[in-house]
Amino acid sequence: MPVTWIITKPSQSAKVGLSFRSQYKRVWISKVSGRAAKRTNIVAGLRVLEVNGVSAHTSSQVCQIIAEAPAGQLKITTGGQHHSNSKKSSDEKAGFAISQWEGKKGYVVITRVNPTGMFHDIPSGYFLWSINGNRIKTVPQALSLMRKKKTLKLLLALPEDLENDLGVLEPMKVKTSPIDGQKPGTSGLRKKTKVFMGDNYLENFVQSAFDAIVENGTDVSEGTLLIGGDGRYFNKEATQTIIKMAVANGVKRIWVGENGLMSTPAISATIRERGPRWQKAFGAFILTASHNPGGPNEDFGIKYNCENGGPAPDKLTNAIYKKTTKIKSYQICKDFPPIELSKCGETTVKSFDGNKEVCVEVISSTDNHVKLLKSIFDFSSIKTLLDREDFSMVYDAMHGVNGPYAKKIFVEELGQPEAVCLNCTPKDDFNGGHADPNLTYAKELVKTMGLDRKGMKIDTGEKEVPSFGAAADGDGDRNMILGSQFFVSPSDSLAVIAAHANVISFFKSQGGLKAVARSMPTSGAVDLVAKDLNFDLFETPTGWKYFGNLMDSKSIFKGKDYTPFICGEESFGTGSDHVREKDGLWAVLAWLSILAAENTDSSKPLVTVEDVMKKHWSKYGRNYYCRWDFEGVDKASAEKMMDKMRSDTEANTGKEVGKYKIATADDFTYVDPVDGSVAKQQGIRFLMEDGSRIIFRLSGTAGSGATVRMYIEQYEPEQIDMVASEALDELVKVALDLCKIKSYVGTDEPTVIT
Repeated sequence: MPVTWIITKPSQSAKVGLSFRSQYKRVWISKVSGRAAKRTNIVAGLRVLEVNGVSAHTSSQVCQIIAEAPAGQLKITTGGQHHSNSKKSSDEKAGFAISQWEGKKGYVVITRVNPTGMFHDIPSGYFLWSINGNRIKTVPQALSLMRKKKTLKLLLALPEDLENDLGVLEPMKVKTSPIDGQKPGTSGLRKKTKVFMGDNYLENFVQSAFDAIVENGTDVSEGTLLIGGDGRYFNKEATQTIIKMAVANGVKRIWVGENGLMSTPAISATIRERGPRWQKAFGAFILTASHNPGGPNEDFGIKYNCENGGPAPDKLTNAIYKKTTKIKSYQICKDFPPIELSKCGETTVKSFDGNKEVCVEVISSTDNHVKLLKSIFDFSSIKTLLDREDFSMVYDAMHGVNGPYAKKIFVEELGQPEAVCLNCTPKDDFNGGHADPNLTYAKELVKTMGLDRKGMKIDTGEKEVPSFGAAADGDGDRNMILGSQFFVSPSDSLAVIAAHANVISFFKSQGGLKAVARSMPTSGAVDLVAKDLNFDLFETPTGWKYFGNLMDSKSIFKGKDYTPFICGEESFGTGSDHVREKDGLWAVLAWLSILAAENTDSSKPLVTVEDVMKKHWSKYGRNYYCRWDFEGVDKASAEKMMDKMRSDTEANTGKEVGKYKIATADDFTYVDPVDGSVAKQQGIRFLMEDGSRIIFRLSGTAGSGATVRMYIEQYEPEQIDMVASEALDELVKVALDLCKIKSYVGTDEPTVIT
């Protein structure tokens, strides 16, 4: 049985009189000085299991732990034995009897020891693990080696060692300490790439996640862990680290996207759809900072999605964060072989004794998601639209993860030329761009579609402008929709898709759409559709996890069934209950389905994106809307500004500002109608008597600094042809005066306007 020895270390730099050697991931005491032996009776040949409670697998690790230990008592836990001796003559016998162990194949046990033999001091009942470094599995093998060698070095194993004979699957406990600032934002933890590459930063968060996941009731030894990312810098290295940590934490099956790539909606689809049932994923680590820029000097991120395919709820992310503040060690299988991510296939790694194995399977990044989308939409009708001579399109993946998906869908499935795919080769720095699908950053697409960064028409000369354009962000969950010289705001896009849901097979076959939801800052355009078509309507905080609860209200919470369900955010995110994430390609295919339904007669002029949008406005009125982003501002200053507005809400209620009167000023609080959870401080709102709104939020997803978002909305039931910037000009001035942002962060000029 293991024994713990107490050795006194007079000072941190003092030697303890022990030497070590390692073999087969086992460490043995090779030499003991007279002083150490006299004080503790510790002897050479004992196997080192732990030093001060930390497992060690190499002699250098043991020496490092001892060297770093402060003065005082050093606890060394040992087991097993190591023996060495030399024959006096070539025919001398070793002096012990061995036999094949019947309990498990591949083991040789010492059955009897000759008290006068050369190895008279070894114990019977131990296993003969190796001779001169050669792993012993059979009696003939052992006898052959003992006959051939003059000097014999025996490594003996305790019977209980066989229960932990894991080889490269042996977990190592690595000492660490908490690192400040590992609290996830609305969708995961995002920091500068170099922060994630720092000592133990990624490891601390991943271990805290595993600890919280297990504590939350998930058995990680069953089912599968999925890993994928948007391909940004450090993606492949982080993937290999998570694989090694997953194995150390008991995960037995892992799926990884080919080349480490998998879009966020595809990960949700894979969790929900890929089988067989006994292999079904219990969750996934997604390596992405979404629409944030990538590269060694830019941003990296990680988040965990649960077995329903959706982002971890607040309860779990809070538990993960709490773990990060108390972490003392993490587990990793450092010797687990690196996985070749460039091609699909299985890698099975077994323990030395064959009793445990881990399977890592590299799977297609695109297949599961594309298969699901084909079941939702009528690809034949979309192809008919795309094949029209008067219709053309372009899809800009912005060098993010959606490039391979776009090629799979538009080229392979819908038969379009590769020219429709723009910037569809994933790059770890997004080709130096900012993969955020908006009018400011999707410059190439916006120009191709005949617009400027404010959404205004530009002179395109003789160049033909495509009928339809769309863009994606880095991880493929966001979308921007454009017509020929026409920009569709995300809020309007959500409303149009909801109004036309029955042209999509997924909704029509289930009896039609039942409910819609929007994030609080998103315009009320979809509210008008919901009222007209009698849909249930929900207003939630920003964050897709809040939509997930509504989608799962019946399946998980046994409440009312709100599905089929459509939801969206003003930040270019749209989706439905087919997955539990926003889905950029889903939104693009939804728009193409609507256009296909509007253009069934090819002999008639093409009904355009602009035609669809104006027809919608003529029926429901227009919610003029814009968002101003102030990126990279000082976080402390931005928080002071938000705190000031928060403290003034009561005083501002009833106040007249310009031609507007504030009916209500508040800080949005959300009570989840499904699970009763409460989310506070979700945005400062100024709700005007005429229905106009001004909203301020401090974004928690930036890699550094802070982003202040200012939302402006004004509803016009009849005047639908105004320029948005002109329609909102006075309300923008009121908003800037209410927040006094320039006095806090030094500027009132936005980085991005959408």
